[in-house]
This record gives sequence, structure tokens and C-alpha cells, in this order.
Amino acid sequence: MRIGVDVMGGDNAPAEILKGCFLALSHLKPEDQLVLFGDGAIINEALDERRIDRSQIEIVATTEVIGMDEPPVDAVRAKKDSSIVVMARMASPKRDNCLAAIISAGNTGACVAAAQLYMRRLDGVIRPGIAVTVPTFAGPIVLIDVGANIEPKASHLAQYGVMGDIYAQKVLGIKNPRVALMNVGGEEQKGTQEVRDARDLLRATDGLNFTGFVEGRGVFNGEADVVITDGIVGNVMLKLAEGLSSGIFKALAKEVGAIDPTLALRLEPVVKSLYAKYDYHEHGGAPLLGVNGVCLISHGSSVARTITNAVRRAHNFVDLGVNDLIVKRLATAPHLVA
Repeated sequence: MRIGVDVMGGDNAPAEILKGCFLALSHLKPEDQLVLFGDGAIINEALDERRIDRSQIEIVATTEVIGMDEPPVDAVRAKKDSSIVVMARMASPKRDNCLAAIISAGNTGACVAAAQLYMRRLDGVIRPGIAVTVPTFAGPIVLIDVGANIEPKASHLAQYGVMGDIYAQKVLGIKNPRVALMNVGGEEQKGTQEVRDARDLLRATDGLNFTGFVEGRGVFNGEADVVITDGIVGNVMLKLAEGLSSGIFKALAKEVGAIDPTLALRLEPVVKSLYAKYDYHEHGGAPLLGVNGVCLISHGSSVARTITNAVRRAHNFVDLGVNDLIVKRLATAPHLVA
């Protein structure tokens, strides 16, 4: 399996991205290979400094970088030799020996645009969506979409339900996941027309455990295993949860330390264990479900272990055959494809 990594993407690139790739080598099978995209001189220097065995590494030198604040579509069109674009091009199913998966912590919009342009969409998929694993007090859930599609139509939202259901089953191991649609209330008349139409499409989908609408407070109370929403709400919700969880742990440590320093020391292992469960670095990256291949988008502030975990997750995603299941499932639901 060949897995591509954008070395130049992210706030901590290229140093932390390269470190994560090197650490990931120990998790690969002998026949696997990491393909590193970016500044060739920087990559080679890092390999030499760390004396890394190059037998499972391929370098694809690129001359351009898409910045985190650049307009995604314009950047993808203008910077043909950027690490993101060249990597996505090599993941095209039309190419011989194409990449099985690609990973980037760079410009999310550019990753989405490049993946759709070169990897294209799976049969039956109208608009891909980013699916994030979100830890809750009741266990992990799938939140889709978190930024790929900010103005989804009803059919897009309904397809997210199907794709999220498959992802929850195969990757998270949840049997018969409860699928819910984010809304401002649980009442039938609540929400926009698109949301209400999506609800009707989901109800008409065989084999889907659709439970109806879910409010924001219900997400962390365990009311659903898959939560469907538009890209704006999903992205805001994800970042709000990240900031809140980080703030709570810092406040807890400060308060306990002020009351009893010895108690703080005894509780430190517990706090670290809890923090790990709510730490996005542990999940590596979020798949762009619906593209014809595997594209994992990692957090912009990814560090080495984020990338290492992303490589492991990408490998697992390919092995599980999630994309084949999505195509088969949508083929049985023509009302979602029209």
C-alpha cells in the first residue's frame, strides 16, 4: 500500500509532519510505502539527520505550497506544483499504481477541492463530506460534515447519513448506529425546508436506523451515533468542543492544584487519561467520505503523533473497504442519488 503525505501542510510543517512520518514507519507492513510530497531538500536533509532507512520511503519533490489562508479553489488551480495538488493527482484512480490514501494537515478547502478534482467522486455520491470522530461522554460518534459543504441540499445531507452509518459500523465498530439530523429542535415542523426534506429522505432509506432530529445538547448526551449537519455548523461545533474540553482540563488542574498540590499529583494520571480520550491528535485525521479513494484531512495544528495516527487510520480505512460499501449501499437507494 502506498500512502501519500503532504509534508508542507499545517501550522507545524514540515518538521512535525516529517517526524510523524518517520514514527509511522514502524507501523507499516514490509510491502507498504510512504510517499512524501514537498520540498525535496528539506525532506532529504531530515532523512539524513535522523538516519532513516529509505527502503519504504519515496520522495516527490514539489516547488509550491498552498497557504492556510489562501482561497482554496483559486490556489488549487494556480499552484499545479503544490504538494496538495501533486499528491491528489497521484491518487487519481486513472493512474497506474495510484496512491491508496493521502493525508494533509494543510488548507482544508484546498484538500477538498483537489481531491474532488483529481480523485473524483464515488459512483452515486453527489457531494463528499468530512467525517470526524468526536469523543462524547457516551462514547465516540461520527459528525458529518465539518467543513466540506457549507450549503448542502437535502440529498447531500441524506447521503451523509448513509456514509456516516457505514463509517460508524466499520471503523468505530458500532452495530446498527443511531443516525440523527442536527436541528434547532426535535419537533417535526422545526428547521429549514432542506433539513425537513432530508429527514424525509432518511426515513425512506431502508436499513438505516434513523432516529430523527437531534439538538446540540443531545450530541454529547449519547442520543445518536452519527450526527448529520452542514459544514458550517459542524465545523463550529467541532472547534467549540475542542476549545471547551481543553479549557475544562486546564481549569480543573489549576483549581485542584490551588486547593491541594498533593492531590493534584495523585490525580495527574487520571486527568491525562481523560484528556487523551478527548484529544484530536489521537484520531489522526478525518476522512473526506465520498471521494474515489482515501483522503484524510488532519488538524491544522497537527504534531508528530497526529500524523503517525493518521497513517495508521488511513491504512485501516483502506483495509476495511469502506468505499466499496458506500457504493453498494447508495446503489440500493436511488431516491438519494437523483
